[in-house]
Amino acid sequence: MSLICSSQRRGIHLDQSELLCKKGCGFYGNTAWQGLCSKCWREENQREKQKQIQEDWALAERLQREEEEAYASRHQKAQSQPTITPFSKFEERKTKEKSSKVNTVTKFFIPSTKTPPKKGIVYIPSPSSSSSRQSCVDSDHATREFIDFLKPLKSGREIFKQCRAFTESMVYKRDMGADELSECVQDFYQNLSERLQTQFKGSSDHVESVMDEVEKYMMTRLYKEVFCPETTDDEKKDLAIQKRIRALHWVTIEMLCVPVDEEIPEVSDSVVKAITDVIEMDSKRVPKDKLACITRCSKHIFNAIKVSKKEAASADDFLPTLIYIVLKANPPRLQSNIQYITRFCNPSRLMTGEDGYYFTNLCCAVAFIEKLDGQSLNLSSEEFELYMSGQASPHWPQASGASSCSPGSAALSQVHKRLDMLTGLGERQERVMEKARQLESDLIDWTDEVEQKVQSVLESFPPETQNPTATTASGTSAAPSAIDSDNVENELLPPPLQPQVFAG
Repeated sequence: MSLICSSQRRGIHLDQSELLCKKGCGFYGNTAWQGLCSKCWREENQREKQKQIQEDWALAERLQREEEEAYASRHQKAQSQPTITPFSKFEERKTKEKSSKVNTVTKFFIPSTKTPPKKGIVYIPSPSSSSSRQSCVDSDHATREFIDFLKPLKSGREIFKQCRAFTESMVYKRDMGADELSECVQDFYQNLSERLQTQFKGSSDHVESVMDEVEKYMMTRLYKEVFCPETTDDEKKDLAIQKRIRALHWVTIEMLCVPVDEEIPEVSDSVVKAITDVIEMDSKRVPKDKLACITRCSKHIFNAIKVSKKEAASADDFLPTLIYIVLKANPPRLQSNIQYITRFCNPSRLMTGEDGYYFTNLCCAVAFIEKLDGQSLNLSSEEFELYMSGQASPHWPQASGASSCSPGSAALSQVHKRLDMLTGLGERQERVMEKARQLESDLIDWTDEVEQKVQSVLESFPPETQNPTATTASGTSAAPSAIDSDNVENELLPPPLQPQVFAG
């Protein structure tokens, strides 16, 4: 993938030849298979294994010869030396018996995972959570659907027996690596497909329909054992890509040159549906269903581009938009889902058809996100590091002041203008709050000052003072009050009535 920059257009360009197998077979390649298709990858893997086996045989033969020569040399030396005394033989035998007893006791406390259960006894783990109960329900439902599908077929009973036997045998291979599990499943797919080709006399459509049901039945039952197994670092990769996408939240449509105008309601609706579909991929259990989510997401992307540009979308438009959707969605367990599809999907579906094309583009989008740098976005390394660290945020000018590669740049500039306005309002509010706190402090100081002045006045003039006209200690009466002296008309009033007692 490369970035093409020009005055008319800048964006992510992916040559269609980069999606195909490096061997030139014409099928779609995959980054997980070093750019090869599943067929060429298996052939290359088989050659590597055969070469490794031959090297191991050669090494084993060389070690055996060296061991035989060393044994012969020790035997000759033993014959030339005096015989071992009976006491020495007794000590040697005693040491061997002691070590064998220790090993025997140790075996009692080491559980064996390789021994399968007895015939006729099937170990079914008790469902301890809602997820395990749901898994059992899905497995039973998939089994019933698979049986109903195989009933009309002449060899349906034999196909079901083979699939069930293989599925049960895979349960006891949990300790195997993910690549070995994938090899077992892919070998079973290939052998069964070849037998079906012979049975249906080359009817590829019929064979594909049967293989789809086989994949659905097997992967529904094996999902918990083969999805994100503990023997891989899939979970670590999930956390890494999730953290990476979260750190790239500032990437805009203009930076990726996405030809989508989200101001159009139909386009906005398609973008939301695309995000929903790529997130929904994690909830599916069958590789085919996960691929269907990717295909629906891609079709919504093509529709959004078509409505925005009012013309058919090209591959150069599709990949940047897919990257933008992945960045906005940040799908859960993205790497685990990609690896699960790669390992256990029907290989013919990944090599050809729209499912294979869209899945290959998704793998390219994830690889681009992992290697994204400032040059890919037309940014300097300093700007890129500032944006990644969160110390700065990209601000775009008005659409009239600079050329834009997307119709949504004017709306984005308006958004940044409103953000600047909100920032200014926040600063003004902070200044108002600071002055309010200063005013509150001044009021408290003024209140304290007033209280101090009042207290000083009260201390200077006590409230209780002695009246000079009051009655003296000699018993002389005080002068009449000012109120009585002013009321001169009281002298003209008649005397008050006195109570009289009448004898009855």
